[in-house]
Amino acid sequence: MTTHVTTPTPTETASPTAREEVLALARRFKLAPEHPEACLAEARAHVAAPGFDDPSLADRRALPFVTIDNDDSRDLDQALCLVDGPGEDEATVYYALADAAYYVRPGSALFTEALARAVSYYLPGLVVPMLPRVLSEDLVSLNEAVPRRALLFRVVLGPDGDARAVGIERALVTSRRKLSYRQVQRHWDGLAPDDPARPLAGQDFSHSLELLREVGRRRVRLAEARHVVQYQRIEVDIGFADPRGRAFIAFESKRYESDRMNEQISLLVNVEGARFLAARSAPGTQAIFRVHPAPMAPDLTAFAAMTRALIEAHGRPRALAWDARAESLAAWLERIEAAQTDDPSLAGLALTLQRQALLLNQRSTFSAEPGLHFGVGAPCYARFSSPMREVVGIFTHKEALEALGLEPPRPDLEDEELRIAVIAAANRAKDLQHELTKAANQLVIDATLAADLAHGDAPERVGTLVGLGPDRLYVLIDEPPLELKVYARDLGPRWSLTPTTLSTTGPDGERSFVLGQRVALRVVRHDDSRDRWVLAIAHA
Repeated sequence: MTTHVTTPTPTETASPTAREEVLALARRFKLAPEHPEACLAEARAHVAAPGFDDPSLADRRALPFVTIDNDDSRDLDQALCLVDGPGEDEATVYYALADAAYYVRPGSALFTEALARAVSYYLPGLVVPMLPRVLSEDLVSLNEAVPRRALLFRVVLGPDGDARAVGIERALVTSRRKLSYRQVQRHWDGLAPDDPARPLAGQDFSHSLELLREVGRRRVRLAEARHVVQYQRIEVDIGFADPRGRAFIAFESKRYESDRMNEQISLLVNVEGARFLAARSAPGTQAIFRVHPAPMAPDLTAFAAMTRALIEAHGRPRALAWDARAESLAAWLERIEAAQTDDPSLAGLALTLQRQALLLNQRSTFSAEPGLHFGVGAPCYARFSSPMREVVGIFTHKEALEALGLEPPRPDLEDEELRIAVIAAANRAKDLQHELTKAANQLVIDATLAADLAHGDAPERVGTLVGLGPDRLYVLIDEPPLELKVYARDLGPRWSLTPTTLSTTGPDGERSFVLGQRVALRVVRHDDSRDRWVLAIAHA
């Protein structure tokens, strides 16, 4: 579902356009879309000498690689090709990752700037790239029908989807086609291609797409057997409603099965790459891992109690509550999702339980030591798959290449210091992107509620009460699918909170709001002194 969020145009008021607000947000966070001249000069030199004639590269251009990404993606980090065998019911995955580490080397202006930025930052209608676009969208990107350098993984998977053999090399590859998740999904669903002149059937990569679906499903079943939690998230995309960027548009992002299956291959390579690095304990290997601890036991105990109280408050069967002694969190969330499918009246409650379960997660960080990645269900995990958008990916590729003997090792002390700097930059950038996303969402919330307030009779926005804080409620409204805060002090002079319920006493008498209930919000005013919106809430 798509929701247009209107904002006044400059001809109506002096208010900035949506595009201007996004650019102002980038300036506020000191993000520079353009790169220093020293970086651009190095990039131009690489374009002039791209290194495609490197005799150390394995020539894999005969393999029918394709890229699968969002419709508008231009920085294509990954390309894949899947073939049958070598054994019965086995499959071999070839996964090519852009060879950014060849062009962006420690000590260069490009690496220095990549370390300062740490990642590519994403805002509505704007990407602030880590690398100059002549690299990230051209020379390094695995674009269609052109040769490209790649770090190539070869993973043999057994009938159950588990890895049986892994090989890594530097190669020259050519992507046959730039595909989108939507195009691949239409192909899997037997629908006509968007462009009849370029069908996906009958091509040399067609069987690879069919194997992707089968292998991806095997990997999902393997994750389920290992009790990896699959959260049902609501993902929101924000962009501009018109080419001139005068207004925002917000919509719930549709996630295709093709996206999930492609993600399984990416996760596979990151896990196997981490295992490769973790096994290299010899001096000189300075690996970086992504660590995600499991939820803490006291939090799980409190969560189980909350589910019982919430199920009881909604008058639902006690069997719907989670009993950690009887089933895993992953199995319970799957059961809740299935119950909602059978009984649509459970939708609000199921959404809330999913969100509350998501809050159990601890923070993931980059670390010099391997450790559990709870979200993936792997003993160690590394970020191989985003070498053009994360400096940690460039560094990780460099370390793998040195371990393979494909690059000369750097002095240990220099590399150790550099690893510390990369880890700090990567963790800092993760926090910054979170703040950027929150700020961008707030721009859309402000535009939405300002437009509502401009009406003489502000419309109601219906949603689900999905969270309770110490002094506020969190409501996920249906359109646009954003989370709004309702402050308890705005609802009456007296209020009290339990883990599942907010009770208030005010002009409208005594009222109670329970997590998972459908509610209706209406904007009352903007509190300039606190820079927040005052909202009225009622039962929907």
